[in-house]
Amino acid sequence: MRAHAPLAAVVAVAVLAGCGSGTGSDGRTEITFWDTNAGPARTPVWQHAIAEFEKANPAIKVNYVGVPIAQAPQKLDTAIAGGGTPDVADISTSGLGTLVAQKALEPVDERIAGNPALNGKFNEALLTTVKNVVPDGRTYIYPISTNAGAFWYRKDWFAAEGLQAPKTWSDFFTVLDKLTRPEENRFGFTIRGGAGSIAQMLEVVYGQSGVTEFFDAAGRATLNDPRNVTALEKYAGLYKKNTPEGDLQNDYVKMVAQFDTAGSIAVMQHNLGSYQDHKKALGDEKVASFSVPKSDTGPQTVLSNPVGGVAVFSASEQKDAAAKLAEFFASKDMSGYIAEQTGVIPANIDVPPSEAAHITEAQRVLNDPATKVVQMPYHLPEFNQITKTWAEPQFQKVLLGQLSSKDFLDEFAGKLTEAQAAYKKRNG
Repeated sequence: MRAHAPLAAVVAVAVLAGCGSGTGSDGRTEITFWDTNAGPARTPVWQHAIAEFEKANPAIKVNYVGVPIAQAPQKLDTAIAGGGTPDVADISTSGLGTLVAQKALEPVDERIAGNPALNGKFNEALLTTVKNVVPDGRTYIYPISTNAGAFWYRKDWFAAEGLQAPKTWSDFFTVLDKLTRPEENRFGFTIRGGAGSIAQMLEVVYGQSGVTEFFDAAGRATLNDPRNVTALEKYAGLYKKNTPEGDLQNDYVKMVAQFDTAGSIAVMQHNLGSYQDHKKALGDEKVASFSVPKSDTGPQTVLSNPVGGVAVFSASEQKDAAAKLAEFFASKDMSGYIAEQTGVIPANIDVPPSEAAHITEAQRVLNDPATKVVQMPYHLPEFNQITKTWAEPQFQKVLLGQLSSKDFLDEFAGKLTEAQAAYKKRNG
């Protein structure tokens, strides 16, 4: 793996870098790749993949730019408006609809069909998810991987108490009570109350309730279903009872610090992608994961996770070189490497099965015919704005007891129902 610049320096480049494509003084074609979820665990992975690409394609130079996930939507919007987009970027289906609505990305269906190494090599369910996000049903990213919700837990703490990983939500809440000891600065759980809180909240709510559709047949959001309201009340009730009080401002970095470094948390909710952080800090002997528990009254219900991929931007002046890089990332060997290093599920079906326990468990749940997958509305351009700008501070009010779970979910459901109706009207 080649040496890489400190992340702060890489981020600084993102402010200055535009498209960055063209021909360098050495005659090489230059293109720019944006990693829109940059961080210590991911930056070296992409830089290694780029180094391997440059070895195989010496006529192409790739400029890496790392952008932290919290800054990525704004930076992409600014780049699109100013005509300074990258040539290629790491793009998830959670934000794909917005970029396609701005006509920022190239459809890649024909390129995939014309590449024998990729045509027919993507998991069909993931490819369908990618196409369902946009109204024209085309493919705007090369799928690389998907994720799954996971609850990371301290195996050594569970063993000391004679506890097993919970299979149902009743077991989940019981286990957290048994592992909470505030007087010892030990808590059963760390709740995500700050940035990124809504996806994790929804995972717990729908997981408990067993509600299997995000919109009903009439197009109304099911967020405020009475079963979801009860589930949110139980989840919010964990705050300050089974969690530290400071969790109100928790983002991913703060949760990891409590779970991995401070060693004060028994269970942390995130996804498969945080595996490397936990393994490095605690070791496989102290940490493991369990999947979203089964509803006490319904099926095992999980949320659809975004599909991560790589997109070619419409404004690129080097689309063939950009597509070559994207296809290299999506290939069997490199997508397998990326998935292995980041702890997620590869989209390329030629990648050999993982031997990692957390991946095997996630695939078991996703492949179980009894599991119900709630399809998140990533197709709505307003979804990110509603969940980030409006819902996150409102959820904090719920945790503080300043807003009822029912009132929060009623208004949340109303906003998404309105967005769904507008989407259907726009797209027939």
